[in-house]
This record gives sequence, structure tokens and C-alpha cells, in this order.
Amino acid sequence: MTDLVSIFDNESLERLRKETRLDPEHIRALRNGLFKKFEADDVALDRFPGRDRVRCHALELFRRCDSQVDGASKLLLKTKAGMLIESVILRIATGRSTLCVSSQVGCAAACDFCATGKMGIAQNLSSAEILDQVVQTGQLLATEGRRLQNIVFMGMGEPFHNKENLFETLDTLTAPNLFNRSPGSILVSTVGVPDGMLQCADRFPKVNLALSLHSVNPDVRRELIPLTKKHPLEELQETIRELNRRQGIPVMIEYLMLAGKNDFPDDASHLVEWLYGLNVHVNLIPYNEIEDAPHLTGTEDTKIRSFAAQLKNAGLTTTVRYSLGSDIAAACGQLVRRENRQAAMSSNWELPRV
Repeated sequence: MTDLVSIFDNESLERLRKETRLDPEHIRALRNGLFKKFEADDVALDRFPGRDRVRCHALELFRRCDSQVDGASKLLLKTKAGMLIESVILRIATGRSTLCVSSQVGCAAACDFCATGKMGIAQNLSSAEILDQVVQTGQLLATEGRRLQNIVFMGMGEPFHNKENLFETLDTLTAPNLFNRSPGSILVSTVGVPDGMLQCADRFPKVNLALSLHSVNPDVRRELIPLTKKHPLEELQETIRELNRRQGIPVMIEYLMLAGKNDFPDDASHLVEWLYGLNVHVNLIPYNEIEDAPHLTGTEDTKIRSFAAQLKNAGLTTTVRYSLGSDIAAACGQLVRRENRQAAMSSNWELPRV
């Protein structure tokens, strides 16, 4: 039996077109239906003469979990290797919809506060596997009469540890003849990989970048984010300054509010001082507690508001974020599945160097 050609594989799709003498318009129409209109598979394929030769998805939907308290959904998607990843759909009260996409199975950054980093494995997702999260989410939202507005790389994995596939994905997402997404509707979040951030800014100057900072105290940040040993705060500060010069848009600063760890007035003062002269937008994020980090707890709401006021009074653009999907383990830092650890052990996967 002939292997099916992936809708995401440009070279194989072109070979199929030549082999079957398909009109290029048929390929364009198929991709427009799936990538831009997010039509159902059968609707998009119905117009395609080679429908029995193509495969629309790189991932299999394993399970869907819907929050009972807000507009979040978690999609558990299975890779060809049998590993599960998670994509989170956030339906904001304003009517906008955001997809939190994964770039790896697990994460090698091993941040202390993150459930994904506790998995002890990291495997890169292919560009097709990342893009299919967008397709399946867009199709799901289309059945609800909703549109996918924003795509954020804040799911499982450190995007810049999968840089080549990330850049291929961004190329495809922003290509006018493919997904045709506005670069400004895409955000890539990192715990701090300077080379990757700068290369991304050069190739995609309008794509938003976010730095998970969480503390400007070197000891505290090293404790929270081990990668700080390789890329210290001074290097990250200079990277933000260079990003400002190359892009001319604010860098998002993600700051997780941890009780007794980084939420004192002095922490706010030091953060203001560290960010002085930089074009940034600070997002204060409530912490979602995880079983693997019982020593970490979230800052109470009143203290978060006080912290935010201190930053705003100093002239920093600051937003207090609110978590969605906590009842389905879908909020930031909760993307982990025990099944993956078991599968990794049986497959003898190795943790990549970082």
C-alpha cells in the first residue's frame, strides 16, 4: 500500500502533484481549506482529486478535557512514536481564542516550578507535529463559530531547544500561501536562550518574544531556572536590549508570583531597577501548584496587586494575568503526563544536553 503524503510535507506533496498531474490549484485549495479556513477534513478533501493519497494530520487526538469553571480545553495528542503532548485552548471572555502550543515532549530546562520539566525527558516535535496542533485547534474552534486569534509557544518544551523546527513552523505559519498568520499574533516564550532569541528576532522581527524571568536575584533565579548557570542575568539583560534595537517592539517579561520567594517589595524594586531603560511589558502570573514542587506556593491576590502597583508606579507597563484551566491541569506549568515517563523509559530516550 502506498504511504500517504502529509499535507505538511511540501516536497512530497509536489512529487504527488507531478506524478498524478494534478492542477496546482487543487493543492492550493486543499491547503486553504485546512490551513486558513480550518475546514473539516472531509470537506477539504472532498474537492481534492487525490484525496486517497494524502494525510491531513501528524497527530492523533487521544483525549479532550474541558474546564468546568472557565473557557479552557486541553487536547491530549499522540505522536507517531506513541508519546502524548498537550495543547491548551484558552477562550478569553472578550471572545478571543488563544492556543498554547507545545514544541517538545517534556522539557530539558527542568525549571523547579514546572510540571513538564519534572518529566525527566525531552524529545523534539517536528514542524508538522507543531503545525497540526494549530490545525486541529482551528477545526475545533470552527465548529463553535469561533476563530483562532493568537498562538503562543508556552506549552510543553523550550522552543529554542528545538530551534530549527520552530523556525520552520514560524515560516509556515506566516507564509501568505500557507497559514497566512500575522507575525504579531504569535508569541514565543523562552526561559532564556540568547542565541535563539536573537536569531528569531532577525528572521521574524514582528513575532513577539517573551522571557520567563521570575527573579532578578541570581541565587533565586538559578534555583528556579537551572539554565541561569549557562546564561546569567547580565547576558539576558543585554539580550533584551539588543532585541529592542532589532525589533522595536516590547519584550514580554513573564514573572511567576511565588510566595516568600520573589514577591517582596524589595523584589519589585530590584525588578524595576533591572528593567530600567528597556522596552518591556511585564506579565505577573499566578502560580499553579504542582505535586512535584510542594515547597512552592502561589502569592495571594492582594499581594500580587500590590506588587503590580509598585511596578506601575515606577512606569513599567504591567498586566496581572489570570490562569484558566486549572481544574483540568491545563494552566501554565501543569502540562505533564505520567504515561510519557513510562513510554520514555521503555524507549530508552536520553535527556539532551542544554
